[in-house]
Amino acid sequence: MTHLTRRGVLGTGISGTAALLAAPALIRPASAADTVKLGCLFSSSGTMANLEGRLNHVVRMAADAINGRGGVNGRQIEVLTSDPASDWPLYAQIGRQMLQQEKVAALFGCWTSVSRKSVLPVVEQNDGLLFYPLHFEGDENSKNVVYVNSPPASSVLPAVDYLMGPDGVGAKRFFMIGSDYVWPRTINKQLKGYWTSKGISESAWREEYVPFGFSNFQTLVNQVRSFASQPGGQPIVVLTVVGSSIPDFLREFANQGISATDVPILGLDMVEADLEGLDTAKLVGHLNCWAYLQAAKGARNQKFLADWAAYVKAKNVPFSADTVIDPMVSAYDSVNLWALAAAKAGSFAVPEVRKAFAGLSFDDPSGYTLTMTGENNYVSRGVFIGSVNEKRGFDVLWQSPDAPKPVPFSPYG
Repeated sequence: MTHLTRRGVLGTGISGTAALLAAPALIRPASAADTVKLGCLFSSSGTMANLEGRLNHVVRMAADAINGRGGVNGRQIEVLTSDPASDWPLYAQIGRQMLQQEKVAALFGCWTSVSRKSVLPVVEQNDGLLFYPLHFEGDENSKNVVYVNSPPASSVLPAVDYLMGPDGVGAKRFFMIGSDYVWPRTINKQLKGYWTSKGISESAWREEYVPFGFSNFQTLVNQVRSFASQPGGQPIVVLTVVGSSIPDFLREFANQGISATDVPILGLDMVEADLEGLDTAKLVGHLNCWAYLQAAKGARNQKFLADWAAYVKAKNVPFSADTVIDPMVSAYDSVNLWALAAAKAGSFAVPEVRKAFAGLSFDDPSGYTLTMTGENNYVSRGVFIGSVNEKRGFDVLWQSPDAPKPVPFSPYG
């Protein structure tokens, strides 16, 4: 497999345009004329490494399975991986290199919205395709991005409604804590508009933001305690910090003795991997919402879990064989959706592949059937609300009866 690194793209002391001119000598050409290249933009270093690093491997796993069935349009898939090092501009630089020099048929990548927005003009200028596997803030609709996960109307709002309703905790007040970039700020803006539409006063919420990689949450958790002690009804925390900040926040919350029965956390980016190494007995009952949970029932999920465990063992993958997270499944779905579209089109050309999206469906490990229409590049998916258990995982607390039609643009905010 080809692997592009920060050094390979930037060289020593080189940046910007000069880096792109210097890079070709460091990247080998295609290994054979009968392959089609796919490029990964997932970091294996920096604050996002523990999460994004897994996605490089699951893309390879999906490609290997497709290759074992004969490939796509008579060609085997070759996966190019990279390490943007959690450095947002570098995602764009490597993406441009993959499209212009390596001639990849599609890109699979990004976790944070700021990295996606860094890559967006690159795929638009080069008429490439980026498959983005994260649920996110929506309010974007590019013909060059396939939004594989859920916008807020399909994920965040059902979870907030659950917590506000009689089956939840009757939440009345909201402490929003996020990493300081577009996803948390946009989500929180939409939530404030939503709460306003429900007649909830601005005095019922508070928002705070921290830098990427922030780890010392003692003061902020003290502020949550103070907020919770005030009158006005049941408080919850809406958590949109990302990467390594998530387990650091959870650890401090537990250390200060705040339980989910006191102040539930709705962790909008929180996945099973964030619980590794934590004493979750002190975190039982805190919530997340995604289009997939590892605890999803059904034969398709059991097969996926077994396939991942076998792949980790066979390839010496440096991540847990026992942990699967939504963006891994979404990345797996992405490769399969691209392969289905390319086969339907009988072509790897982006305009033809894009035309083939309408009417695509794929039975993914969640138990739902994913579908696409000709209206946009959003994917219809089911949604789960999960509850932290003592085994460093999430129990399924609620799931949608079907895969709701995605709503790209929020009416709130």
